Order: sequence, then C-alpha cells, then structure tokens
Amino acid sequence: MPERLVLTSLPLFPLNTVLYPGGTLQLQIFEVRYLDLMGKCHKTGAPFGVVSLTQGSEVRRPDPQAPSGDGFAQEAFVDVGTLATITEFSSPQAGLMLLRCTAGERFRITQRSRLKHGLWVADVQVLPPDVPTPVPEDLQPVAQALDNLIQRLKDHPNGQALPVEPPYRLDDAGWVANRWCELLQLAPHLKQSLMQLENPLLRLELVGDVLNRSGIGP
Repeated sequence: MPERLVLTSLPLFPLNTVLYPGGTLQLQIFEVRYLDLMGKCHKTGAPFGVVSLTQGSEVRRPDPQAPSGDGFAQEAFVDVGTLATITEFSSPQAGLMLLRCTAGERFRITQRSRLKHGLWVADVQVLPPDVPTPVPEDLQPVAQALDNLIQRLKDHPNGQALPVEPPYRLDDAGWVANRWCELLQLAPHLKQSLMQLENPLLRLELVGDVLNRSGIGP
C-alpha cells in the first residue's frame, strides 16, 4: 500500500460548506488574511484546504471577550477537509478577488496552528481517492435522476453557471454520490459525514435513501 502524501503548513479556508472531491467552489475574497494567500496560490498553482466550520463565521468577527485574547471570535472546524486549486481568477477592484476553484483530494489534519493575522495553517495527510466503482443496477435510477437534473439545468436561462461541471461521470458511484451531496439541502454534519465515507458505494446508497424519502426520481 503506497504511503499517503503529507503536506506541511497547508493554508486553510474555513467555510460554512462542505467541499466534495471533483466539485467546484466560487469565492469572493476581501479579507486581508486571504488576499495575499489567494494571490500566491493563483500564481504558483498551489492548493489550499477547505474545511467546514463548526464554530464561528467565515468572516472574522470582533469579540473583545474572546478567550483567545486577540479580540476576535473563536473559530473551530472539522479535521477532514478537501484540497482546492484556483482555476479562474479575477480582481475587478482593489481588495476584491473573484475565484473559481476545483476540488481535489480529501485530507485529514494532523496538526493545526493559527498565525497572528488570523490565517490557519495545518499539517495534513492526504486521504486516498474513491476507488472507481460502477453504479450497480439497483442504483441506476439515482444516476439517471442526476442526468435528468443536469439536462434541466443546462436548459435553464442561467445554464452557463452550472453547479456540476463536465466530464459527467454518471457511471461512477463516487462521482454521482458527490454531485448529489452538493445539490441536496442536507444538514452540514450529514454532508460532512458523507464526504468522509471511504466507501463510495455506501455513500451512493445513502444518497439514494435521501432521494427516496424526498420523492425525487428519474
């Protein structure tokens, strides 16, 4: 079994979302702690880590009573996140960046620290990607329902902003499950649990259960 890749001092971006491998993420950057970071990531092609917040907000909030003593509200986030790489970059005005990012592998934080200006960095162990797994016959309706939804989104007047990007791997259980997890309105802790599952087929089965309960079909 190959050794897992280890990254040191990976910059982190805590968000109120769960990023799935193979997905996309759009960001508006205006906080000082992220402007320089994202500029460097864009120039070098280096990834950053997206982690889901469990406490605090995406934008730092002043809090004179904060136990950290730096005058800002405390932030907390999960141990498993996803690497993101900038694929589109623009800066329409000073102090504002518009980014589109592509999600890569998942990772697990082994050590984290916060720098004095509020940026989080961590040592992480990159987790293995989903094993390519064909969609079994009994779950084909889940893949078909996703295909139908993608076609409807394409026909929408705002279809150029599709939340699902090609290539459409509708024959792969992990890809289908991940795209549904992004599209469905699920509780954050459930989205995080599904993202962390190592078995893509189990993830797809659970998504199928959610779709059945929601009355969504092909």
